[in-house]
Amino acid sequence: MNKKTSTFSNALVWFGAGVSIAEIQTGTYIASLGFARGIAAILLGHLIGAVLMYFAGMIGGKTGKSAMETVKLSFGKNGGRFFSLLNVLQLTGWTAIMIYDGALSANGIFASSSWIWALIIGALIIVWILIGLTNLGKVNTVAMAVLFILSAVLFKVVFFGGAPVQGTADDGLTFGQAVELSVAMPLSWLPLISDYTREAEKPRAATFASVAVYSLVSIFMYAIGMGAVIHTGESNIASIMLKAGLGIAGLVIIIFSTVTTTFLDAYSAGVSCASISKRISEKWAAVAVTVIGTAAAIVFPMDDITDFLYLIGSVFAPMIAVQIADFFILKAPSREDHPISIKNMIIWGIGFIIYRILMNIDTAVGNTLPDMVITIAICIITSLILRRLTERKGMVKRT
Repeated sequence: MNKKTSTFSNALVWFGAGVSIAEIQTGTYIASLGFARGIAAILLGHLIGAVLMYFAGMIGGKTGKSAMETVKLSFGKNGGRFFSLLNVLQLTGWTAIMIYDGALSANGIFASSSWIWALIIGALIIVWILIGLTNLGKVNTVAMAVLFILSAVLFKVVFFGGAPVQGTADDGLTFGQAVELSVAMPLSWLPLISDYTREAEKPRAATFASVAVYSLVSIFMYAIGMGAVIHTGESNIASIMLKAGLGIAGLVIIIFSTVTTTFLDAYSAGVSCASISKRISEKWAAVAVTVIGTAAAIVFPMDDITDFLYLIGSVFAPMIAVQIADFFILKAPSREDHPISIKNMIIWGIGFIIYRILMNIDTAVGNTLPDMVITIAICIITSLILRRLTERKGMVKRT
């Protein structure tokens, strides 16, 4: 029997997910809106993302299934495998991006070579994986305490270290696009959160704590990134750390925030691999993903992740929309014993196309929320139509 995790340990895991160089970096993209509009976009985006994360986590918490196993409830065995494969690919991509960003930033503070830092970060992630989620205990508590203190110091230096620079360059970013960038990070965790809430002693409390802690910390990190550009004129993480006078402390933030966040990506990639085939070991698949991600971080440049974030949104926003409609609204019977749900796969495909179309339309709430509302509406309408057709067939047979 698997050892159950406490609400506190779940919250710690998601605190580590929020303290991330990628979150700070994404926050820097929003600086051109100015402080007031930028904060409004960050808050609105994270509110949308938090609601979606909560529903996704509750499906895993209520059923005791991993994220990709819950997908099979709506899309069938092969549908679930399809999304598991996409999830493994996006998580491998995230692992590479996180290691790349961490290594580049670490090298900017303590110059040696980026590939050396990539190997160090990759090795530490593997250590985290081998220790295991339920055994991290005090190691994770100490790491989170250190990260919190250093992040608070960074926040103080960025926002109270001097007068803002004279404006930031207008890069054409709209409010809606900033909202979407703020939704993108929580959205990227949707295919993962159930991997942790499924093992919780108190699923509802653990899901709420996980989402609340992650959202607050993520908002904090976005604000640091945005504030750093507004107050220091810098968008490079290493330069921000050095200007803040953090030196070695900044190096610790970079290394451990990268490890604690990327551990979740690699671990969940292993869980998704096991969902594709039970013969695959979750732990060793996670190690393999880390090795591949480390190698990719050394070989390939990964400086702009905005297109990657939008791709994740277009794939997983309609997927979770179908799951939410099925599980919470329609209360549809499980399809996990069926080969594939053609109906739901078609609806997902429509949702995917709608998201890509919405990318060309500027709305105040971004792309994710309208796409999910439309996809959920399609699910409900389709279900009602099919139910009516079934009832009519039954009436014809009786007559």
